[in-house]
Amino acid sequence: MNNEQNNLKKYGWNAHWQEMMDKLKDPQKQLVPARVTAQFSKQYRIVTESGERIAMVTGKYEYEATSRADFPAVGDWLLVELLEGEPRAVIHCLLPRAKAMTRKEAGSIPDEQVIAANTDTIFIVNALNHDFNIRKIERYLIAVWESGAQPVVLLTKADLCDDPEAYMTKVIDSAPGVPVHAVSSLQDQGREAIAPYLVPGSTVAITGSSGAGKSTLLNWLSGQDLQRVQGIREEDARGRHTTTHRELFILPEGAIMVDTPGMRELKLWDATGGWEETFSEVEELARQCRFSDCRHESEVGCAVQQALHAGVLDQGRFNNYKKTEKELAYLARKERSTSRKQTDQSRVQATKSRRGKHAASHPSSVDEYE
Repeated sequence: MNNEQNNLKKYGWNAHWQEMMDKLKDPQKQLVPARVTAQFSKQYRIVTESGERIAMVTGKYEYEATSRADFPAVGDWLLVELLEGEPRAVIHCLLPRAKAMTRKEAGSIPDEQVIAANTDTIFIVNALNHDFNIRKIERYLIAVWESGAQPVVLLTKADLCDDPEAYMTKVIDSAPGVPVHAVSSLQDQGREAIAPYLVPGSTVAITGSSGAGKSTLLNWLSGQDLQRVQGIREEDARGRHTTTHRELFILPEGAIMVDTPGMRELKLWDATGGWEETFSEVEELARQCRFSDCRHESEVGCAVQQALHAGVLDQGRFNNYKKTEKELAYLARKERSTSRKQTDQSRVQATKSRRGKHAASHPSSVDEYE
């Protein structure tokens, strides 16, 4: 690692990314590594060894992208061309992502949207007010486990809650093996519990619903007003989106933190592995059913139903297990249907192209004699 690239080390550059760059870099092109620190529609703010720049993808990059997920996202590492004499850069290549939290983009055609890329830890933030929702936390866990990052649940605004421990117990029961911490930025409570995740060079993303306190959490941990915050009506926990775009910051401890806009709803993308991890104890019960194709409804010898009747398995958790299972199955069917249509359209276009070339090289007999 040369001295210039060493300047990127505080943004998470390491031997892994150096190896990826060495494999992909074209020696004929003057390309340098960069990381996306903010995303604004089709423009990106990036950091390079020589400082920050505004960047856009090349026309070739845009043409070859097949989905929204192919475009850079906050946290991505890139190979870029620095434009001489200008504070701009051109993005040529995206280094393969090590991890990525994604969701289904709104719209009738299934498409994947990257929330944050190359994160080591993801804080799932839920406020201890009327917005507290254990089923919502489970949905976020599915997406985070699927990303490959370590999920950590932060219950914010603990100062507004008479019994934070009771809520922590609820989350622990629904999130086996996941660290859960109650924090309060107002009372400076819980900082020591978060500190082990904020090691230099590690990337931590904050995700959760609008009004959960993500921007306040970032400002508290950084000791600065990095993000504008906006009050909410505590009687119904309603508020507007404070963060309007994804952005990356470096905390005093040296950790890299990604703040993301609040989401009214997290629509799951292809996340079967994350779903199985989130509901691991239900999956373990399912393996104990008498029949391998048990639907866990009224079948004889259903271990899941036995656990429900015995009170070992929470009914609400099981309902969410079934709901998200159906959601992912529906998405998979829709993806396959869309893929088949795209394949058919490609075949039609290829056939038309071949016929056009054939007609051009073999003119009709009328054309020959005219």
